[in-house]
Amino acid sequence: MIVSRYTLGRSFSIVPKATELVTGGIYSRIRNPIYVSGVICFVGLVLIVGKPHLLALLLVLIPMQILRARREAAVLEAKFGDAYREYRKQTWF
Repeated sequence: MIVSRYTLGRSFSIVPKATELVTGGIYSRIRNPIYVSGVICFVGLVLIVGKPHLLALLLVLIPMQILRARREAAVLEAKFGDAYREYRKQTWF
């Protein structure tokens, strides 16, 4: 999560914005590494506290992250067009 946030630099925002298309570092493999690492951290935390029934929260968390990623993708595609579409073909989630 920290590496992902650092890589974004000034492009990081809470609300989807299209200031720069970041494609380097971890973003060269995963389009939304902050969301992916957040889910991984949540799973790890649930396992550490020993409450596996909390994994049911993933039924809410994962669809929320997918919706956020789709909104961001729409903003980025509107701004960067073909460059973003090509980037999507080369990366996961």
